[in-house]
Amino acid sequence: MTLRIGAHVEQTDPIAEATARDVPLVQFFLGNPQSYKGPVLAYEGGAAGLRADAEAAGVDLYVHAPYLINVATTNNRQRIPSRKLLQQHVDAAAEIGAKGLIVHGGHVTDDDDPAKGFDNWRKAVEATDLKLPLLIENTAGGTNAMTRYLDRIAGVWEAISSTEQFDRVGFCLDTCHAHAGGNPMETIVDDVLAITGRIDLVHCNDSRDAFDSGADRHANLGAGQLDPDLLASVVREAGAPVVLETPGPADAHVADIAWLRERGV
Repeated sequence: MTLRIGAHVEQTDPIAEATARDVPLVQFFLGNPQSYKGPVLAYEGGAAGLRADAEAAGVDLYVHAPYLINVATTNNRQRIPSRKLLQQHVDAAAEIGAKGLIVHGGHVTDDDDPAKGFDNWRKAVEATDLKLPLLIENTAGGTNAMTRYLDRIAGVWEAISSTEQFDRVGFCLDTCHAHAGGNPMETIVDDVLAITGRIDLVHCNDSRDAFDSGADRHANLGAGQLDPDLLASVVREAGAPVVLETPGPADAHVADIAWLRERGV
């Protein structure tokens, strides 16, 4: 099976970015990923235009939610705006026909019981009108993170499994985050599938930093500290569409795609 591979691109004209890389899918932000101000669509043709142009070009769209979203936290000043921002991005992503909205797992404070974060995830899923798949992504660092370690991912999944919209929640596996987060890459796909039953998207990134470093710094494929054969095997085993979040312009992504294809992905 030849997997569909794309890249995270600049948001002004995702279709042009896909064309420049000759890829069937792209991921991008809607607005500023470090802002609570809400989604902004930069595409000149608006939401309807982007949806129509993507369909005509045969390009699947994925939206990455802002980094600030943390629906797990016990801090009301963060959690309440996070839920609002999540719904806004669900709505905006659905309007452009996106295949999924990727969101980080968030964290609770060092003094908190992780169970509070799990339950806040349950409440967030119950409170959000999921008009498209919500793909929760594993993260690299942070103390008391919700999706760095496998046992925490299991806690989130157990909590949200009771919600009516559970079938609309999927998983995005980031290879750099898994490595830097200290998870055994040899078994990461089987480990995640045993917990979630699904991997909907792979963020394929090499890591500039060592195993269990907690550092979220992506590298181009083969240029980081992940074993090349192991990285390729994780992507193959996951069997899901792939988004490169590696550095550089289009030609760097083209080179990374070639790197994967040479290794049977």
